[in-house]
Amino acid sequence: MEPRFLTVQTATPGGSVALTAGDQLLGEFCLNTPRPVGDWLLDGANTLLESAGLKLADLDAFGIVAGPGAFTGLRVGMATIKGLAMAVDKPVVAVSSLECLALQAPYCAMPVCAMLDARKKEVYVALYAHQGTEVRTLVDERVVAPEDFLAYCPEETLFIGNGATAYRTLLMRQMGPRAHFLSGLYDLPRAALAAQLVYRGWQAGDACSAEQIQPRYIRPSEAELNMPK
Repeated sequence: MEPRFLTVQTATPGGSVALTAGDQLLGEFCLNTPRPVGDWLLDGANTLLESAGLKLADLDAFGIVAGPGAFTGLRVGMATIKGLAMAVDKPVVAVSSLECLALQAPYCAMPVCAMLDARKKEVYVALYAHQGTEVRTLVDERVVAPEDFLAYCPEETLFIGNGATAYRTLLMRQMGPRAHFLSGLYDLPRAALAAQLVYRGWQAGDACSAEQIQPRYIRPSEAELNMPK
């Protein structure tokens, strides 16, 4: 029997939950609205499990998109997955939001720049190369002004993510015809694709206990920045 996973993506304003068996998608719940993630996350997960006739104890592991991304969403998703995993004593596999984004352009011949809006005129960004349905990291994750990352994109590049949409005009002005874009349908990472990374991580032995999993913030939160020194 293929291992079964419940994977959560809450690193962006919109989020999703996916139920998978091995590399097969059993169901996915996606929502891109202003509703707080805590209002729908558990309901979405329960709907998927009930529809598939499964219980939490039937899962082999949980998956979480650990970041980078929105601080509040990451905290809520992380707390939810930790709670569920601890309740049934199952491990967790953490994956990258930017790598999930890059997976939405399989077999792309040009480098893929995954870019999420980080606000403050910055983006969370990384550069990848596709190898079939998998990706190889060319430039590691970081948070920068979008124009400061373009030195890593000297050739034709596919930009993907809500950061690419937000700064499309700037990117086109700087790169001209070397900049390519997907539609807004691909702006957010999807839990179903995150589950692919979860499955590979599971096979590679990357699963950890719920207590060991931490968010990947990349930059300090407002609360940390405003702490008295």
